[in-house]
Amino acid sequence: MIIAICFISTFLFVHNNHFLYERPIAVVIDTSLEDKTETIDQFNNNDVISTQELIAKIKNGEDKGKIIHIVNKFSTSKLYDHEFQVGNQLFVSIEGMIAETEELTGTIVDVKRDKYLLLVAWIFFFVLLIVGKKQGLFSMISLLINAVLLTYALHVYINHSNWSLLLIISVSVVIFTVISLLLVNGLNEKTYAAIIATLIGTFLSLLITCFALSVTSGQGLRYEELQFITRSYQTVFLAGLFIGSLGAVMDVAITMSSSIFGLYEKDHNISVKSLIHSGLEIGRDIMGTMTNILFFAYVSGSIPIIILYLMNMSSLGFTLSINLSLELARALAGGIGIVITIPIGLYTAIYFVKRKRANS
Repeated sequence: MIIAICFISTFLFVHNNHFLYERPIAVVIDTSLEDKTETIDQFNNNDVISTQELIAKIKNGEDKGKIIHIVNKFSTSKLYDHEFQVGNQLFVSIEGMIAETEELTGTIVDVKRDKYLLLVAWIFFFVLLIVGKKQGLFSMISLLINAVLLTYALHVYINHSNWSLLLIISVSVVIFTVISLLLVNGLNEKTYAAIIATLIGTFLSLLITCFALSVTSGQGLRYEELQFITRSYQTVFLAGLFIGSLGAVMDVAITMSSSIFGLYEKDHNISVKSLIHSGLEIGRDIMGTMTNILFFAYVSGSIPIIILYLMNMSSLGFTLSINLSLELARALAGGIGIVITIPIGLYTAIYFVKRKRANS
């Protein structure tokens, strides 16, 4: 009942929260397509530019209730523009008034997307509840807490530029790990083993990566996408790499810990040699899949810009170098963390199994 009430109330709120925004918001009530023009650029890429006239109603501010006319141009590629439909909510800039009808004219500034984001968030939450039940609920809580903590950590760094970003992120990593694993798995030896293995594996992978970058002087890495910031882009890159590796390392650590403790719970007399053999088999099975997950997760975000470069006749080598060097470095660093966490997680879990066996 509580979840149902929250679900309904959040959607009602999002559909009626226009008064919270300072910028004018308009809801599209009518659309008409006025013109279509085909274009071909110097690289023979075809596109169609369409002109759409929108009639919308202002939902907030001093012009609330007034009609606004907007001319919207959009392309088939829809890279920087959109085709709008009746019911879309838009942030608009009011530019003038039609003298005869006293209706407003303006331009589109942005799209109000909070209801779509809310829908996706609720779908994610329900999937977690259905599959994970209690653990799914705690996973969602830990995700929200970690998101707030990461936002706060970045806020602290922005407002204290003399503080070390890596130090702030290191403290955050420890907090993220403890909160996530304790919330999902509770207070027990399995969780303690996973926490220790996660922290050791994550920090070791960062040290190895820093050593590799120092030895090679960062050759082959293209920092162009980071050079617009006013802070040390190498430090920012390492901080992002640190956070990115944490998720994969944590997954491996809890998998190894859960597997070893699962084997022990089924057979309290199982030998340490058998635990090591089984743990290494499990580690080899997850090592390849987890590394591939990291690779696809990092590289997938660069696919649109890679296509854009290639369609504009950039060479394949230059395109991959300029867009994938940092992503591949992140994937490799995460892969290092995965590989070294397997034996660390295995022997840490076995240590806690021995301690539990001695106390029983």
